[in-house]
Amino acid sequence: MSKRWYQENKRDPWRRDAKSKGYRARSAYKLKQIQEKFGIIRKGDCVLDIGCHPGGWTQVAVEEVGESGKVIGVDLLVTSPVEGAIVLVGDITHDSTIEEITREIAGGQLNCVISDISPRLTGRYDTDQAISLELSTMALDVASDLLVPGGGFVTKVFQGAGIEGLVEAAKLRFSSVGRFSPTASRSASSETYLVCQRKLPEPKKEGSAMQHVEDHLASIGIVVEEDIDQEIDPIVGFRKLPKKE
Repeated sequence: MSKRWYQENKRDPWRRDAKSKGYRARSAYKLKQIQEKFGIIRKGDCVLDIGCHPGGWTQVAVEEVGESGKVIGVDLLVTSPVEGAIVLVGDITHDSTIEEITREIAGGQLNCVISDISPRLTGRYDTDQAISLELSTMALDVASDLLVPGGGFVTKVFQGAGIEGLVEAAKLRFSSVGRFSPTASRSASSETYLVCQRKLPEPKKEGSAMQHVEDHLASIGIVVEEDIDQEIDPIVGFRKLPKKE
């Protein structure tokens, strides 16, 4: 950990404020700002937080849904219990995890899916952006499958190749899709948030969001290479290769 990183974080007003208010991460204020602008979460909603560790977004979601709502968080990492929420450990790409989420909903309706999910950063921007794109697309597919018509979805994305494909895939599933950069994001960060509202009863086009994004990447000359070692690490991101003539 560099001395410069430590000094910048120590001076960070969002980090200091989050700590003083009992939020587990400064990112809680990103969701608060998204909520203030879009009202994506309503009182009484059932909300799923994908990639919830360490729990900052889950905390904010609990506040927004109130006592009549329900919040379910899921992550590959063990997350300390969040008062007022159900926190699961699991891989959102596994059927067993989806089944467990469905059991927790207990016949109710899922109104909103939020995801501040991030890859394990490698320091190589192209690689990190590609992995982030896959994670966000995966979250969109989960939202498409589980959300009630009219529901909302928010996910973090990093600017770069393929983001327009993700936006178009979202527009096939929601009547309103936009991008928003909270002031709580670091000034040097390339992250933005995709805010999708009013899920359509049926997608406008057949196929998964993952398929649509892969088609978009191919259309701009990027080939998605299958990972032959998926059993070892199932979340590896798109590996992008120049398209051969």
